[in-house]
Amino acid sequence: MNTINENLKKAGLTGNEAKVYYALLQRDPSSANEVAKKISMDRSLTYTVLNNLIEKGFVSYVIKGKKKYFQATPPEIFLTSLKKQEFIVTNLVTTLNKIKKVPESDHEIRVYEGKEGSRTFMRLLSKQKDVCTFGATGRTYDLLYESPTIVKDFEKKGFTARIITNPKYKTHPMTKIKNAKIKYLRINSDATTTIFGDYVGIHILTQKPVIILIRNKEIARSYKNHFEVLWEASSAKP
Repeated sequence: MNTINENLKKAGLTGNEAKVYYALLQRDPSSANEVAKKISMDRSLTYTVLNNLIEKGFVSYVIKGKKKYFQATPPEIFLTSLKKQEFIVTNLVTTLNKIKKVPESDHEIRVYEGKEGSRTFMRLLSKQKDVCTFGATGRTYDLLYESPTIVKDFEKKGFTARIITNPKYKTHPMTKIKNAKIKYLRINSDATTTIFGDYVGIHILTQKPVIILIRNKEIARSYKNHFEVLWEASSAKP
């Protein structure tokens, strides 16, 4: 029950709304008094919560013998609510992108932390066609549960990559990515460097994941030249 209530809250209900909706889902129609007793909630508060749920469309009621009986709207209501939120957010993103100014500087540095930071970086990476990586350990791949799906999306988009990694990672899934050329070099590093377009991403994944993203044409060109030297020195066999 606790897990369900937590998920109901994540889906947009308050704590009390989740309790009332779940109670009605188990036994409806029910009077406000029956609901209040079932979840040990003050009766007046229960009425308030029920009215809030009615306004949101999660609860309806019928009248029997001049008495209101409440019932939960089928759970599919959450899908409708989700689609509505998705529509609102999509329009919001479009509007915000129009408002956002193009950076005046020819360089930019961003820092992404934690799993969400890694996801943001991967979304940026997914828009690229050609990527070069050295010092690859596969830790970013391991960090995100959705990595296999992300890789499949990359492959569908015609994504190409060259990856330099240590032979000890030869069995890691990153070495099986389609359209990715893999070479091996016996270097040990806690940082992975990714180069694409005018960007250089430095992944530091020892404890709390951190990705430092640099946007600068000259720096990207310099790192790309360094990568080419390492690529020539690397072996196609582990």
